Amino acid sequence: MIDLCTLGTGGALPLPDRALSSLYVRVNGRALLIDCGEGTQVGIRRLGWGFRCLDGLLITHFHGDHCGGLPGLLLSLDKAGRTEPFHLYGPAGLRRVVEGLRVIAPVVSYPVALHEIAPGDAFSLIGLTIDAFALRHGIPCLGYRLRLLRQPAFDPVKARALNIPLPLWKRLQAGETVQADGRSIVPADVQGAPRPGLSLLYATDTRPVESIVRLGEGADLMILEGMYGDEAKRPQALKNHHMLFAEAAALAREARAKSLLLTHFSNCVDDPEDYLPLARGIFPETRCAHDGLTLTLRFPERAAAI
Repeated sequence: MIDLCTLGTGGALPLPDRALSSLYVRVNGRALLIDCGEGTQVGIRRLGWGFRCLDGLLITHFHGDHCGGLPGLLLSLDKAGRTEPFHLYGPAGLRRVVEGLRVIAPVVSYPVALHEIAPGDAFSLIGLTIDAFALRHGIPCLGYRLRLLRQPAFDPVKARALNIPLPLWKRLQAGETVQADGRSIVPADVQGAPRPGLSLLYATDTRPVESIVRLGEGADLMILEGMYGDEAKRPQALKNHHMLFAEAAALAREARAKSLLLTHFSNCVDDPEDYLPLARGIFPETRCAHDGLTLTLRFPERAAAI
């Protein structure tokens, strides 16, 4: 399963009850962040899921509301006693931006590994397979698809047919190759049908683009920006390269996603729930995020509504 928390749901400017962009993602006790707006470390402390388990940060782009909290985050990781490398991923220019931000956090207790990535790149972190794709925001901006893949189920019928001793079953289930009666038996020998995994797509600060639909096809959850709710804000959305609630909902519908969570609200949106009917009229499985909202995505056979 994948645990999520929207630490900050504001766009451009923080409000007293709405911090800037950051999403906490946790899998099997390890975690990463997507974006790190000003004050992210406060949201993490309020959440209580911890700093030491954070292994990396995916930055979408280099506007201040998405990366301005990095120095404080790095110092909080230091104070938490981290010694393992911390990985930073982001578009071209990452090194220059991080070096500038680290002027006020120059020394920490662990290595900071920088990974400049481009649209189409794929990598792994905390057990997730992550694909980066291009958004349209006026400056280079990335969206991310996160997938938790699963091995096919262990098939005890196949194991018995191969006369594999019971004590070896657990090792095969864990992905090990075992020896039995002079034979090498690999996990694939005792696997059943493929099992679906989980997928999450995250895209903020963009106009609608085809890659959101393509990579979000059938996603368990799409997290998209709802910068503006009112249709009257369309000229502003076009000018500033942002989306309306209705546009995000149309993307989720086209992708046949299972659910949509809206975030990254403009400070002109006093209460996002006021505009939620506009999105639900297009894609009923839409919710509005708020700071500190926690969700769990579960594998299908054990799924519960998020």
